[in-house]
Amino acid sequence: MISRPDMKITYLKSFLVLISLFMVGCGNTKFLPKGDLLYIGGKVKVEDSTLNRKMKKQLQSELADLLRPKPNKKILGLRPKLFFYNLAGEPTKDKGFRYWLRNKVGEPPVLFSQVDLEHNEAVLRNYVENKGFFKSKTKSDSTRHGKRVKVGYTVALAKQYKIKEVFWPEDSTALSQSISKLKRRSLLVPGRPYDLETIKLERERIDARLKEKGYYFFNPDYILAQVDSTKGNYELSIRLKIKNETPSKAKQPYKINDIVVYPNYSIIGDSTVYKRKHAIQYDDFTIIDTTQTFNPRVFSRALYFKKGDFYNRKNHNLSLNRFVNLGTFKFVKNEFRVDDTIPNTLNAYYYLTLLPKKFIRLELGANTNSAGYTGTDLKINWSNRNFFGGAELFSLSLFGGADFQISGNNGGYNLYTFGGEASLIWPRLVAPFHWDGSSQFVPKTKVAVSYQLQSRAQLYTLNSFKSSFGYLWKENANTEHELKVLDVTFVSASKVTALYREEIAQNPSLAKVIEKQFIFGPTYSYTFTNTNSKRKKNTFYFNAELDLAGNITGLVTGANIKKGDTIKIFDVPFSQYAKIKTDLRYYLKLGKDSKLATRLILGAGYAYGNNTEMPYSKQFVIGGANSLRAFRAQSIGPGTFQAPPNASGFLPDETGDMKIEINAEYRAKLFSIVEGALFVDAGNVWLLNPKASKPGGEFSHDFLKQMAVGTGAGLRFDLSFLTLRTDFAFPIRQPYSVNGSNWILKDVNFASRDWIKNNLIFNIAIGYPF
Repeated sequence: MISRPDMKITYLKSFLVLISLFMVGCGNTKFLPKGDLLYIGGKVKVEDSTLNRKMKKQLQSELADLLRPKPNKKILGLRPKLFFYNLAGEPTKDKGFRYWLRNKVGEPPVLFSQVDLEHNEAVLRNYVENKGFFKSKTKSDSTRHGKRVKVGYTVALAKQYKIKEVFWPEDSTALSQSISKLKRRSLLVPGRPYDLETIKLERERIDARLKEKGYYFFNPDYILAQVDSTKGNYELSIRLKIKNETPSKAKQPYKINDIVVYPNYSIIGDSTVYKRKHAIQYDDFTIIDTTQTFNPRVFSRALYFKKGDFYNRKNHNLSLNRFVNLGTFKFVKNEFRVDDTIPNTLNAYYYLTLLPKKFIRLELGANTNSAGYTGTDLKINWSNRNFFGGAELFSLSLFGGADFQISGNNGGYNLYTFGGEASLIWPRLVAPFHWDGSSQFVPKTKVAVSYQLQSRAQLYTLNSFKSSFGYLWKENANTEHELKVLDVTFVSASKVTALYREEIAQNPSLAKVIEKQFIFGPTYSYTFTNTNSKRKKNTFYFNAELDLAGNITGLVTGANIKKGDTIKIFDVPFSQYAKIKTDLRYYLKLGKDSKLATRLILGAGYAYGNNTEMPYSKQFVIGGANSLRAFRAQSIGPGTFQAPPNASGFLPDETGDMKIEINAEYRAKLFSIVEGALFVDAGNVWLLNPKASKPGGEFSHDFLKQMAVGTGAGLRFDLSFLTLRTDFAFPIRQPYSVNGSNWILKDVNFASRDWIKNNLIFNIAIGYPF
């Protein structure tokens, strides 16, 4: 059996060998076809005296992206994909390891013979002319270095043409008049440079605005932009007109007539031929459903069209998105047909294919780290997507897990967790007032109850009961709110052992862990994220949480523990505090397959009235695989406090009233499904008030000097259904001083087995840390 220190060294050696293979992944020219060269890329130089440096650099970047073919991919100046292609050689069959290495991991060399210089020159010239630089000139020149060649392109820009005037349709037709009314916010502005892309965007803008006025059959191609560049003085005019071949139906606005919903539509066969005897008329729409699966009010809240309304694309999309966000339908299809009897009207049909009403999901997780902790968890979830016939989601889940330490300081004090939760979500706001926003996302009401048992072997057992009632809603795809009007938690300890009571005698703060807790009050969470925008270079994630417990009750009862006026409910002092936490993440895209990810967590909580401290379960902790990866979870702080050695080997979890955490991670794709990472983490937790049992734990102006810092490297494996993460981390600075220094790296021998055993942390986890 391999000991855990030996496992650390084995993991480290394997990691270093893998990194070494990447480093030798250079652009090998030994296997090139005879007489050919390796193409290593092209560079574009723009010659123009009128563009400023920033604009010229941006244009050169845009032009360089147009060059074809693209050279072999580089990582840190090397070409590992080409290396693996050559390393595999020519496979003898279309399967096996060599075939996989050559065709999946590697890529063939990009040869100079594949580069068409004249074609690239024409592409560059066409691009700048579309930007208004008419009659510009391009040329190219290749430079050879051994068996490698690169190409330089020079673009000599002519003077850029600008828009002098824009003419809009002037005839008396309803369509022309509607288009002319849109000139106020036009993208075509006299004085600005000519740009073909801007003309395309203006046509799309006009089409989008017409769609809001009922012009269902109109499209951007029906608008003709005639450009006259004969004005002289590098100026031109643009005349917008409706094409003569535009069909008559595209020139007319349409109203909505019949609205028909098929809530149990099957894509197998044609289930739209249900007899009208199955039709149910409700408000302005008709439901055709043989089984009457849903309460008609579900569709009334989702549909934004009313009979007699002009067609409107916004309401069209809102209705579709609301159907999708109900979470009940697998497919949502919409169709508009011209009515046969009433001119210029449309009949709207919605075909909704159901997801399975009931389903079971099984989740199994596992984790390990080199601090000796190994864990596993299992969760079984049963759900009903239409519990009361109103698209309500009812879920019942059972879960269990264990975290145990085979070796190390905390061996034997394993943690076992069991519990269950029931929740019900209504696709509307259940409230004494009516509110129905115009968001494409359905507002929801959620009620939940749960029980959890946590058993710390040889020490104690905690029983937690929770219930909540609140609302969830989204303003748009990026912004989400959650308000729990009431969030109740009751925690009670049992089976407290004599050993743990002995620990309390030595460290009285441990008594907070097994104290009865009764927490109730509102909580609010706000989340903004645009990280799903793949084209953005800079993206953000921000979450803020506000937790207010027992404040109204404390105000009404006049609870004041400092005066001895502690108020109890069910013979338990209720918790009274205010807590806020923010999580800000910033992602900078450095290239197609690389980015810099950063995170800042700030949090603070203040107990008052009926308490002097926040409940243990609500205090801040730091450390672990998703926090400071070079330190054991909940082992840092508060402040400069260092837990004294313990004869029993038990290491208590450290908590605080304040938290600061800073993380930065560089991520880059190495090959295939493998991504590499370099990271640094820093942070700590503190107490708001001095505590005799934790000297140095309070927050002070020297908080920056009390930050724990760790760094490391890791690999991520994108398995499509999940991302497996492995991290090697080691501390470089601790909050407290040892031998007169906080820096751990002082006089360190990285090859020492003792240093690896005591400092190197190996984590395996699922997903990114942030």
